[in-house]
Amino acid sequence: MGYDKQILQILTEAGQSGVSVQTIAKHVYNMNCTFFAQPDYDEIRTYVQQYLLRNSKSQQSLIETTGRRGYYRLNTDGSDDALQLLLQFQDEKEEKEEEKPQPKDLSLDLFA
Repeated sequence: MGYDKQILQILTEAGQSGVSVQTIAKHVYNMNCTFFAQPDYDEIRTYVQQYLLRNSKSQQSLIETTGRRGYYRLNTDGSDDALQLLLQFQDEKEEKEEEKPQPKDLSLDLFA
């Protein structure tokens, strides 16, 4: 999953209240940290900042500012693509929740 999709997923989960650039950058960093590789946090933060600024310029853009400095949210009023993303991420989340089967208890009874 690329940074762009991760940013959009975080904004989708944040809802209408929005979320700060720093919080988005931390989430993206944590989503990409592994045991063997750790990305540079400053590079991710810069990328997130530039992505949000670039995609919040026009009225028809996918992302908008909340009115607070450094806080962004999905533009659900002016963009049909944002509404489609909300539905898409909600469907993916529901599918993941349904796929968790209960494991069968195969333990031995110690007191039998």
